[in-house]
Order: sequence, then C-alpha cells, then structure tokens
Amino acid sequence: MERRVLVAISLSFFVLFAYQALFVPPQPPEGFAANVTAPVETVRSLGQAIGPGNITASAPTAVPLSAPVVGESVERDIVVETAKVRAVFTNRGGRLRHWVLKEFRNDQGEPIDLIPASVPPTLPRPFALRVEDPAVTSRLNDTLYRTTQDANTVTFDVETTEGLRARKVFALDPNTFVVTVTVHVQQGDAVLNPFIEWGPGMTDGIAMEQAGSFLSPSYTYKAQAIYHTGSDVEREAATALGSGVVREGQYRWAGVDDHYFISAVLQPPTPVRLEYQPIQIPTLSTPPVVGTYVGYAVRFPTAPDGVRFYVGPKRLDIMRSIDPEFTRAIYFGMFAWLAAPLLDALRWVHGHVGSWGWSIIVLTILINLAMFPLRHKSVVSMRRMQEIQPQMKAIQARYAKYKITDPERQKMNTEVMELYRSKGVNPASGCVPMLLTMPFLFAFYAMLGQAIEIRGENFWWITDLSKLDPLFITPALMGISMFWQQKIMPTTADPTQQKIMMFMPVMITVTMIFAPAGLVIYWLMSNVWSIGQQYFTNWMIGAPPAAAGLKGAKDAKALKDSPKDIVVPPARSKK
Repeated sequence: MERRVLVAISLSFFVLFAYQALFVPPQPPEGFAANVTAPVETVRSLGQAIGPGNITASAPTAVPLSAPVVGESVERDIVVETAKVRAVFTNRGGRLRHWVLKEFRNDQGEPIDLIPASVPPTLPRPFALRVEDPAVTSRLNDTLYRTTQDANTVTFDVETTEGLRARKVFALDPNTFVVTVTVHVQQGDAVLNPFIEWGPGMTDGIAMEQAGSFLSPSYTYKAQAIYHTGSDVEREAATALGSGVVREGQYRWAGVDDHYFISAVLQPPTPVRLEYQPIQIPTLSTPPVVGTYVGYAVRFPTAPDGVRFYVGPKRLDIMRSIDPEFTRAIYFGMFAWLAAPLLDALRWVHGHVGSWGWSIIVLTILINLAMFPLRHKSVVSMRRMQEIQPQMKAIQARYAKYKITDPERQKMNTEVMELYRSKGVNPASGCVPMLLTMPFLFAFYAMLGQAIEIRGENFWWITDLSKLDPLFITPALMGISMFWQQKIMPTTADPTQQKIMMFMPVMITVTMIFAPAGLVIYWLMSNVWSIGQQYFTNWMIGAPPAAAGLKGAKDAKALKDSPKDIVVPPARSKK
C-alpha cells in the first residue's frame, strides 16, 4: 500500500511539472456558448500585427485635420501621480502614454511601465476611441485636446469645426490602481458610443521570454485574454486567438493579463462587446526581440460614464478590496480555496519577519508542524507494515503456484487480513494521513508560483525569488534532501522497486532547476523537516528492522516453520 502511495505522489508531481510546461494557462473549451460569438477575420480596433520581418505596419488612410475650435496648439504630456502610479497622458487624443507602477521594478531596477515602449504609431494607445466613421476616429485620436487638471483628475475637451465634440475624464484612485473613465462624444446632434481601445499590453518583460521545454518548463505565462463570465474565469492565450476574436455577453470583469499584472474593466454595464487580437511587437534593440502581446477593445451599451479600469499588479489583498471575484484572475488552479489563505498567512508572517525568503521558511515550518501528527501516524503505520513484510512474503510464497483465477488463491487475502488483525495493522492508516497533507503541498506550490509578493525580492545569493536560483544551489540541495528522505523512509517495496524509485529525485531535481527559487526553498525546507521528523519517529519507536523482505522461497519456508512468528492457516494442496 505504501509503495503505491509513494508512486502516486511521485507521479502527481511529475504530472504537475508536465502540466506546467505544456498546458499553463488552460484554454477555454471549444464552442464556448452564451458569451461567445464566432471568431472574426480581423479585429479593426488593433490594426495590423507586427512580426519580426515586418517592423512597420501599413498606416491607415490619412485624414486632413482642421484646427479645433476647442483644443490646444502644442502637443504636451500631462502627468498625474498618486501613491501607487505615475500616469502620463498626452493631449493628442487624450490617450495614455505611460502607466508606471512605483512599487514594482524591472530587472534594471527601474519602476515598471505597463505600456510597451515600442508601440508603433499604427497601433492604438490605451484609452483611444473608435467609432464607425474612420475619419471621425482619426480626429478623436489625433486632435490636440484642451486639458484641465485637478488633483488626481484630468479632463480632455475638444471641438472641431465639423461639429465633433468630445470629452474624456480620467480620475485616478489615490490608494489603488483604479482609474475611472467617462467619455462623451457627439457629432452634431448625434451622441456616439465609441469603443475604448487599450492596444497592446501588458508588459513586464515576460512578453520577451522564451517558452519552456519539458525539461525546462516556463513557470510564468505571457499575455492572454481573460474575462469573468459570472460563473467561471475564461483564459485565452495569444496563440489561441488566431487573427482576432469577439466576445459578447455579461462579464463581471474583463481584460488582458500576464503572470503578475492585469488591465481590466471592472463590473461594466452589460452587455459588453470585447475584441481581442494577438500582437507581436519588436523591441527597439539591435537585433530586435519580438514580444507577444494581446490587445483588446471594449464597448458598452451606452457611452461610458464612470466606468472603472484596473491597471496594476495581481495582488490578492488589493484585488479583494475591489471585488472578491476579481481575485480569481490570480491563477491558483484547483487549490485556490486553500492557496489564497496560505498567501494571507505568508503576508502575515512577512509582517513579523520582514524577509520574504525567511517568511517562506517560517511558514513552511509552521505548516509542517501542524501536519506533524498526521505524518507521524502515517510513518508509524508504514513501519508496522514494514515489520510484517516477512510474514507477508511467506504467505505470498505459499500461494505463488496458484493462478490468480484459482479459488485457492483467494484464500491468500483471508490470511493477509488475519495477519493484519493479529498484528493490529491497518493498511489504510499509512495512506490516508499522507493523502490529507497533499492539498497543502500543492496549494503551497500554486501559491508561491503566483504570488507577486516574492517577485523581485532577494534572499542571500538569490536576486529574485520568483526566478531560478542563479547558482543552482537550492535545486542541488533539494535533490540531495529528496534522495536522503527516500533512503530513510519506511517502505515495503522489494530492492528492485526501491532502486527504480530512487530515480524520482533525479527527475524532479532536473525539472526544478528552472523553477522559481521561492518554490525550491519551500520544497527543500519541507524535505529537511520530513527527514528530521523521520529520525524523531525512529527515536520514539525504535530503529527499523534490519530486513524488509525475504530473498527466496527457502527463507519463506524457514519463516513459516518458525514458532515465534504468527501462525497462519496452512493452504490446502491443489487436488
């Protein structure tokens, strides 16, 4: 029984790594109904995607611009700063140029700008507007607006000689990453309901990373479409969007995200029309590196009035304060019900410890301490199973000559159960306690894989706990600890099976070389704790038996005839 549990645990981790390498994040099922329309051949809002061999896209037809009646004559930037962000707007079209997060930094140590720096002029910038008439769209986005600013609010107004009037109001929440948007567009006496375009985003350097292979899986995912349908959260990677798709329906929130950041409209008036398109943008470096992004545009039933957009990190506490359902954008998988409380616990420990690396270690110890009774019971049961293995082998040896279908073979089970009863051994008592600990192990794994809190945090020689150990010290120590743990663990497997199982630490270590260092530290500390607990259990109940099984039929016969062993009913010979 214990051998099967060990194999199941090892295969579970193996499947987890394979899933991480091949299938994260999950794709929505084909034919998703209710909120989906058929894919469109092209999504007009986002222009032409740019590939590595086509750095410039064909520009839309130029429309001569007349001097605005209400507007400005010189293009300039308008900066709005809060405690969380530094937003830079341009008065040309009243659009967003930069959205800088003050608390998060890139690999160069600079504050992160979630707006890609190399967006070509042929693609829309965030909060550009689009209507049915291309000429009106061009004027809405290219005309210089009159700007007024008051604290965290900026207002853009424009009026042209053709009777086009537009107003855009952006109000930034000083304590979160939310911006409230109001748009009013009027052509003569007609009130227009424009699309709000986001353009390509998000960007965190993840867009430039290469996809992982099976042996070196990528533990972060790139930009994707994401939306809350009311009952579930659907995710569509850029590779699944084709040349563009349209989604229509009722959504609690919708937008685009990558591993750590998200841009989404919150609780919009419904029904909502969403347009998504994958975009490839090369950097300005030489040679250019192509990044994969997803752009989106959104239109509401009426012109947006006080619609909220969230543009920022996927931090559990902030997202929960905005909308508890918004936290489902953090991909914890099937263990979200447990991973979220674990993340809260990690933040609580960090509030007392002050280091995210030590917080992981302390929380790992606390969780293993809470699971100590279950693991102790499991180890004791496995030890008892190990001690009765000679008797088990003797029973199996006596019935080895019978086929599985032979009625005499069925009596072996009766003798085995009698052996269990006489020795006070419950074969399930070694499995159940171990299985009860598995949700915590997987939830901790899922939590550390998604927690933005450890992103960019250093610990000793590790420069970023969300990335691999640059010196590969922790994966090596983890592999050694796994080998040590498996060597001292009570087992009922024969020597050949034990040698095969010793390959598992090698395989898992290879896959964990490229895992985030925070994950490896957690696994290493769990192994160290298990090793210490095993030695403590050995001290309490005594050393394990010298031999776990019999090597041949001769030993089995000697054991059967020995009066000091359990007496089991002899098997009848086959007539």
